[in-house]
Amino acid sequence: MRAEAQAHVDSINEALALLRRFLDWDRALRRLDELNARVEDQALWNNPKEAQAVMRERRRLDEAITATRDIERELSDTVELIEMAEAEGDAEMADEGVGALKTLADRAQADKVKALLAGEADANDSYIEINAGAGGTESQDWAEMLQRMYTRWAERRGLKVELIDYHAGEQAGIKSATLLVKGENAYGYAKVESGVHRLVRISPYDSAARRHTSFSSVWVYPVIDDNIEVEINESDLRIDTYRASGAGGQHINTTDSAVRITHLPTGIVVQCQNQRSQHKNKAEAYNQLRARLYERELAEREAVANAENATKTDIGWGHQIRSYVLQPYQLVKDLRTGVTSTSPGDVLDGELDEFMAAALSQRVSGEAVVVEDVD
Repeated sequence: MRAEAQAHVDSINEALALLRRFLDWDRALRRLDELNARVEDQALWNNPKEAQAVMRERRRLDEAITATRDIERELSDTVELIEMAEAEGDAEMADEGVGALKTLADRAQADKVKALLAGEADANDSYIEINAGAGGTESQDWAEMLQRMYTRWAERRGLKVELIDYHAGEQAGIKSATLLVKGENAYGYAKVESGVHRLVRISPYDSAARRHTSFSSVWVYPVIDDNIEVEINESDLRIDTYRASGAGGQHINTTDSAVRITHLPTGIVVQCQNQRSQHKNKAEAYNQLRARLYERELAEREAVANAENATKTDIGWGHQIRSYVLQPYQLVKDLRTGVTSTSPGDVLDGELDEFMAAALSQRVSGEAVVVEDVD
């Protein structure tokens, strides 16, 4: 079989192996049988909430198992077709087979990512919080570039974006901003973006045109609904009001209605200023706090699960997950997976799917990749 065809076959088999591992294939088959039996039990439908959860899990498992089996069958048929064409010297049929393999490889990758979005809150809407690091105007400008990048990424996927909180920089850029991204699997995709992002470029704010390195942090956490219980004691909260910052206009108001809530036991701080009503800002900030506490619990569970292989990336200065180099060469490099792009402009315009897919796959495989940072 020609090298191009074999490369597609290897890609498909890699995706199938990861899918089977993620699903825990034999357990998934047994679980689907159990769920099918429960659906047949009329007693289940007396509890709509439980029935909804069962149907959601059943649909996810059934779709993942069916997709895996379909790809395996089509792979076998296509490989057989190519081998027969090559044996008969039919180059046209062989080319058609290679084209079919490429299409199947793309589908396998898409199905793999879709199946990986099966976490407890992956289907939920998401908050994306961006904070400038040390470095003044340069880092604040970088933070605003990240805000635009995630806004463009969400728009490319047909997701709705709202600016929940915004603090402008002194000269340019932002000190911080919080986006609310609404749509299917918003959190599932975006969750792998939590971490420190590093920018290397010739600073437009340096009259000597020197190269600068800037850092900004991104924190992603899911929007949670009333079905998820998060216990918060009112005595653990400090609630402050203040005048909203920024340019005002349709996105941010400039009245004294902005609200900041501090959760004293954890030190978590959330804030909202996009509504003119202090009551509405307080409600949104409270929702953010519930989401942050829930995300904290999910992170603690993951840390326990990954304690042996220590694959979880720290979130803090000096622990960047991705570097973006604009000068003297063009390169974006993910330091967890090794995925690179030589088109930083496209990445900063929202082309993040390849980076996200690789990071999601790594969470399942647990395979640590030794990646050197770029200069």
